[in-house]
Amino acid sequence: MRGDDGRTIQIDLVTETYVPEINGVANTLSQLVTGMERRGHRVHLIRPRQKGEQAAAGSDGGRSEILVRGLPIPGYPGLRFGLPAYWRLRQLWRKSPPDVVYIATQGPLGHAALAAARGARIPVLSGFHTRFHDYSGHYGIGILAHVITAALRRFHNRSNATLVPTEKLRNELTEMGFENVHALGRGVDTALFNPNRRREDLRRSWGCESSGPVVLYVGRLAAEKNLGLLIESFRDIRARSGDAKLVLVGDGPELEPLRRAHPDVVFTGAKLGVELAEHYASGDLFLFPSLTETFGNVVPEAMASGLPVIAFDYGAAGIHVRAEHNGVKVPKGDAAAFREAAVAATGDGPALRAMGANARRTAEGMSWDRVVCDLEARLVEVIDRYRTDHRHETLAATTK
Repeated sequence: MRGDDGRTIQIDLVTETYVPEINGVANTLSQLVTGMERRGHRVHLIRPRQKGEQAAAGSDGGRSEILVRGLPIPGYPGLRFGLPAYWRLRQLWRKSPPDVVYIATQGPLGHAALAAARGARIPVLSGFHTRFHDYSGHYGIGILAHVITAALRRFHNRSNATLVPTEKLRNELTEMGFENVHALGRGVDTALFNPNRRREDLRRSWGCESSGPVVLYVGRLAAEKNLGLLIESFRDIRARSGDAKLVLVGDGPELEPLRRAHPDVVFTGAKLGVELAEHYASGDLFLFPSLTETFGNVVPEAMASGLPVIAFDYGAAGIHVRAEHNGVKVPKGDAAAFREAAVAATGDGPALRAMGANARRTAEGMSWDRVVCDLEARLVEVIDRYRTDHRHETLAATTK
């Protein structure tokens, strides 16, 4: 299959995270890469070598890859950031330039790629996948938030366009001085994430011997995820429904401290694929208290699994959650409203199940195919505009 206009594009994707690493950025990029290849385009992946990988370059199912050196991210030993590879990329792109470079992450590798691509006169798109400026307050460096924002703005404004997952974030960044920002939505795999994957034996392994509600959280266990509010909300639910269970699916630096502090909470560790889908479908309510998401892929995954979602009104929840229909969204930062919504939702079993069924129907309209088509159109637009501008610059130079 080729793109809508019959063109084949070569995209060099630079990222410091990719599957099988477990995070929303890696999952999103995997879906975009697979979708673009399905439409007949060529994707060349440039990323850090993951744990256990030895080769400096190779291929994955026919996909060309270049693996660069990386180092573990402090606090996240399973993830790595890529070391700068400017000269290697400069040589590669002068010898074999792609039609466009997409830089998904803004670490040392991403900065080197931006400089090399600009030097080789290749159009560049950047992805705004992580709100690093919002993370700073959770790691004792909130005073640097404005410095981090300025650095991100400089980086993205040197690209030809920046992609973000929502119109709300596009508007927010535009007001902060980011230029050429465009929204590219997200999808969900409704075949994988499906209510039919519910497992009663899994629920029993969590200690659910009754019909009490299982409150689920899926995601990184880290300071920026606002997990204190998650625990507080569950305590409120438990006070009303003594047989309720809280299940946390994920890994991260806060796993062991949380496990020690809350022995009655079920910690499953990180899960992937069908096993992850079974965990989603075996819950009853999804609580997502994070305030630092660019989107929050776990929200549509939970909805596709038949779980109503309680979250703050931004990101994926701001787009897809309809109050009292498929979940509840509360004003961003209103912890009291979040806790009240959690208790109210678990207090009415029939209403909870009805919202879960509606959540599934909502998710069925979130197609990755549509997202990939939108990405293809944006790439073509940037390539064509860049080539037109370059021709005009060349013509102006020759007529002086």
